[in-house]
Amino acid sequence: MSDPAITQHLAVRPAGPLSRRSGFLLAALAVIALPLIFTDTYWRTNLTICAINVLLALGLDFIIGYAGQLNLGHSAFYGLGAYVSTLLIVKLGVPFWAAFAAGVAFAGVAGMFLSLFAVRLRGHYLAIASLGFAVIVYQILLNWIGLTQGPLGIYGIAPPPRLIVAGTVIADFHNLAAFFYLVSGVTFIVYLLLDQLVRSPVGETLTAIREDEVSAASLGINGAAWKVFAFGIGAAVAGAAGCFYASFVGTLVPEAFFVTEAFNILAMVIVGGMGTLIGPVFGAILLTLLPEVLRGIGDLRLIVYGAALTLVVLFMPGGLAQAARVVREKLKLGGPKS
Repeated sequence: MSDPAITQHLAVRPAGPLSRRSGFLLAALAVIALPLIFTDTYWRTNLTICAINVLLALGLDFIIGYAGQLNLGHSAFYGLGAYVSTLLIVKLGVPFWAAFAAGVAFAGVAGMFLSLFAVRLRGHYLAIASLGFAVIVYQILLNWIGLTQGPLGIYGIAPPPRLIVAGTVIADFHNLAAFFYLVSGVTFIVYLLLDQLVRSPVGETLTAIREDEVSAASLGINGAAWKVFAFGIGAAVAGAAGCFYASFVGTLVPEAFFVTEAFNILAMVIVGGMGTLIGPVFGAILLTLLPEVLRGIGDLRLIVYGAALTLVVLFMPGGLAQAARVVREKLKLGGPKS
């Protein structure tokens, strides 16, 4: 039986520069082509939700997969980004992109705030603390009716303003295809930035803390500061997803950010493959679209969905990234020998 640690290492071994550039190009072409292939409202809506979930999974993977911090409160940062940006727009008339920046910053600061209290916690203790934070945020959103409207919700949230250059409308985000391109473009940029970050000395530092915090401290690494940094970045990315969610759906209710959403995001990261970045992208795509594909079989889709998750966890602990790596290795071994 193979060592899971070795298998996981194989799953995350970086590809060469040429293959990475080719992958980025193919991904960009796929993003451009999807709204042209799926022209109906139903699938364009699902594609946009899929892009938002990819953004959430990337943020959580940076916290869990690279910094090794078991965060179960990701839904809180998601909700904070959505509500802060929306309240600034609706109640104070702040322009969308200024409110977007504020929502992202507020979620990032909230992540750093949580990490300051949880920095000495590890494993399930940190998981419980972060889960408690998510519950507190949810209760605030639900019960502070004077500010958030509570269960009544906030309605009529407008999408981002049209992009106008020299008096010509370049993009109208009331259009589902344009909104998908906007969210996907931001997600693509976030992926590239995180990819560069984890391949830099910063990524090596976070990995050292994840693998052995005591040994990292002996090398002069300030584990507490780097955990705060990781939480801040991951939470800010989740806040950006929340801002897009609010303007896309047009309605905000606290139930959208209940703690179960945190487990959905965690499932995307685990199924995709923690600590790989690309794995959670495919995990988010799979777990967003699979229920829709299976909708035709009724409630049976829940059994199929649960069975698929169980099988992945049992037989591919490294997720889809590990599966792809194993297939690639077998294809190489089975290829023609010189």
